Amino acid sequence: MIPRLDLRGQHLSLRELKAALPRAEFDVEAAVDAVRPIVADVAERGAAALYDAAERFDGIRPGRLRVPAEVIADALTTLDPAVRAALEESIRRARVVHADQRRSDTTTQVADGGTVTERWVPVDRVGLYVPGGLAVYPSSVVMNVVPAQLAQVPSLAVASPPQRDHGGWPHPTILAACALLEVDEVWAMGGAQAVAAFAYGIEDDGEVCDPVSLVTGPGNIYVAAAKRLLKGIVGIDAEAGPTEIAVLADDSADADHVASDLISQAEHDPLAAAVLVTDSPDLVDAVEAALARRVASTKHTERVATALAGRQSAIVLVDDVEAALALVNAYAAEHLEIQTRDAASVAARVRNAGAVFVGPWSPVSLGDYAAGSNHVLPTGGCACHSSGLSVQSFLRGIHVVTYSSQALREVGGHVVTLARAEDLPAHGEAVLARHPELDPSA
Repeated sequence: MIPRLDLRGQHLSLRELKAALPRAEFDVEAAVDAVRPIVADVAERGAAALYDAAERFDGIRPGRLRVPAEVIADALTTLDPAVRAALEESIRRARVVHADQRRSDTTTQVADGGTVTERWVPVDRVGLYVPGGLAVYPSSVVMNVVPAQLAQVPSLAVASPPQRDHGGWPHPTILAACALLEVDEVWAMGGAQAVAAFAYGIEDDGEVCDPVSLVTGPGNIYVAAAKRLLKGIVGIDAEAGPTEIAVLADDSADADHVASDLISQAEHDPLAAAVLVTDSPDLVDAVEAALARRVASTKHTERVATALAGRQSAIVLVDDVEAALALVNAYAAEHLEIQTRDAASVAARVRNAGAVFVGPWSPVSLGDYAAGSNHVLPTGGCACHSSGLSVQSFLRGIHVVTYSSQALREVGGHVVTLARAEDLPAHGEAVLARHPELDPSA
C-alpha cells in the first residue's frame, strides 16, 4: 500500500538525502504553457473570458461574476449551526495567534540628527483565492482573511470557483465563512483565470474588480502556474504544490495515531504526500497494518490509496532519531509531526518545516482548522527558505531616512568616496551639491 525505503546503515550527504526522498511530480513550468493562453484571454477580453472559462472548466456559466450580498447573507442564514460554531471558534483562535504577529514601527538613531525609521505598511489590495476542486475549504477563507485583516489591508477580495450544484455561485459554506468575516467582495471565478482577473482587474455588468497588489491562497497546479506567470505583475505568496505530511516517530508512537494522520492528508489529493520516518521496524509493521484497516473504511478510499501508493509517499527506516532529524530537515515538509519520547526537545531541533506538530495530541488536522496557526504553508521542500502565510505576508517594510544638514556633513565624505570607488560620481555630487566643502579634490 505504501512503499518502504530503508536507509539504515547509510551515511548520506544532504544532496544524497534530497535525491533519495520521495517527492510528488509537480511540473509547474509545463503547466505554465497550458495557462498562458487563459491568462492572455483574461487580459484581453476581461469578464467575457471568465464566463467562457467557467463554462469550460467548472461546467456552468454563472449569472454574474460578483456574488450578490444577499446570496452571501443567505449562505450564513442557512449554515448548519454546528458548522457555524466551529468556524467562529476557528476564526477566534486564528485572530488570537495572528494578532501577536503585528509589527510596530521602529526608529533607530544612527547619529545625532540622523534617523532611520522602519514603517510597516500593508499592501493596498489583496486577492484571496479559495479552491473548489475535490473538497470544500471554508477553513482557507479563515486562513487567508484573518491575517490580511489584522495587517489592516484596506481592500480585499475573495475568489472561489463557481459550483454547478449551487447555481453558479461558490460553495455556500465558503460564502458563509466570508459573511462571518464580513468580507463582502466575493467573485465566482476559479483557476488560472481567477489569478489573472486579480492581476489585471475586470469589469462585469457595472461591478469592478480592481487589480490587486498581492494574490494569496492555495490551489491546483494551474493556479500555481498562473502565479508563476504573473509574478512581477502581481505579488504572490507561494506556488503551492500538493499537500505533505511527514511524521517523525520512534517506538513510543501509537501506530493507529500515525496511520490516521497519514490518511488525513492523503485524502486531500491523489498527489498528496504522506511520509513516515522512524527507527522502529516494529512501528513500521504496526502502521502498515493500521493503514490497511483504516484505508479500507475511510470515505475517500480510492484517493487515499492512490496517494499512499504514489512515488511521493513512503515509510523510511533510519538508524536513530538523529538520522531521522537530518532526513526531515532535508525534506522540509509542509506539515511535520514529532511523535517521539521527549517530543518537545526533538521538535526544537527542527529547522525546516512549514509547521511542526508536537506530541501525540497535536495532529495536523488540528492545525488545518482550529489550532490558531495558519494552514497556508510552503510545500515541495520550500519550507527550507519560505514561511507560511502570516500577518507579515501582507506588510511591507519601508525605511524612512531623515538626516539634518550636520548629520549629512559628518558622513557625506564617506558617501563621496564610496561613490567614486564604484565609478558612480554623480552619487557623490548629490552630496557635494549640499556640502561642497566635502569635495576631497577641491
